[in-house]
Amino acid sequence: MIKRYGIFLIGLTFMSLGIVLIIKSALGTSPISSVPYVLSLALPFTVGQFNFAVSSLMFILQPIILRNKFEWVQILQVPMTFIFCAFIDLFMYIFAWLHPQAYYQHIFVLLIGCICMGIGVTCQLLGRVVMLPGEGLVNAIATRWKLDFGKIKVIFDWSLVAMAAVISLYYFGTIEGIREGTLVSAFATGMLVKFFMNMLLKIRIKRIGKLRQQCRINKLKSNEN
Repeated sequence: MIKRYGIFLIGLTFMSLGIVLIIKSALGTSPISSVPYVLSLALPFTVGQFNFAVSSLMFILQPIILRNKFEWVQILQVPMTFIFCAFIDLFMYIFAWLHPQAYYQHIFVLLIGCICMGIGVTCQLLGRVVMLPGEGLVNAIATRWKLDFGKIKVIFDWSLVAMAAVISLYYFGTIEGIREGTLVSAFATGMLVKFFMNMLLKIRIKRIGKLRQQCRINKLKSNEN
């Protein structure tokens, strides 16, 4: 259990770092953080603070949707989200100096951010502790109405982007915080998670094969003795 929580916290760290690097690429932000980021541009609160507020709303909706099917262990989403949002603000402070100039530098920072996001999501899946409220709400909708999680996740993410665009138009009269990087991060993160999971599966299969081979060798040696 300690190992699983440790892996999950590592995932939160990488995911928050990935979100910050995508923001610092100045090519947009990830879909899940699009609303908090646009609100942070318009109002005097940080990305992490708005992220916690939006995530809290997503958490509150879960027991309303699931009713008696809601697992109360998922209340751990609240402290995990607080840690996650604190990491976002911490990394925003650490990387305050980062301002890419040339377009290739923007792309480089964006790709590093996507890789960090991919590692973070992979670690969260491996930890198997709780979901963050965004994924938790998607899971609640999919469970309640027996829908496909992946399809609902795509609709949910792009709904957040649409909401961020409306908020941006309201406050600035133009689209802020949503650019090509939003599209890249949306598709690249999923592909990277699939890549990392497949890579870990291959390593595990290879390790099991070596253990079985070693067991056979030990068995032959014991028979000879």
